Amino acid sequence: MAWTTPRLDPERSRRRLQLLAELAGARAVRQRERPQRARGERLRQLIATRRRLTG
Repeated sequence: MAWTTPRLDPERSRRRLQLLAELAGARAVRQRERPQRARGERLRQLIATRRRLTG
């Protein structure tokens, strides 16, 4: 008996591909924003330290 994959409904397949593309796009955005977020956190820490030392 040969093993065959069930054929997906074309609409379901299209929605699945669209969802996967959106997830990939969201992942790319998160990876691009991480360095900016880390830089902002470092700046906030430096500002807080400076305020503690001078204040």
